[in-house]
Amino acid sequence: QVQLVESGGGLVQAGGSLRLSCAASGRTFSSYAMGWFRQAPGKAREFVAAISLGGVTRYYADSVKGRFTTSRDNAKNTGYLQMNSLKAEDTAVYYCASPPSRWATNSESEYAYWGQGTQVTVSS
Repeated sequence: QVQLVESGGGLVQAGGSLRLSCAASGRTFSSYAMGWFRQAPGKAREFVAAISLGGVTRYYADSVKGRFTTSRDNAKNTGYLQMNSLKAEDTAVYYCASPPSRWATNSESEYAYWGQGTQVTVSS
């Protein structure tokens, strides 16, 4: 079992930056890959980024490629999502999640553990 808690959300102007953190507890965080998803009002949850157990493999949604970077510190049991050049369309609740696997994946159905989400609002 893995418990995940996101933090770092907030209100930022377009063009600004935020860094989200995902603190893990329970089963060793370093045993699993990690992903980030987001859900905007009235829309389905969508994949944002994923990183493998060792941090070598990373995937990004086309909409955030070049602007967002995912990373992890297994010693601290924490994952991160650095978001730069934020746009109004990035406004959403952001969730970190973990699949019971070491491999990064963009498939939501493969994620078994989820955080409660953190709100990111980008004003234009």
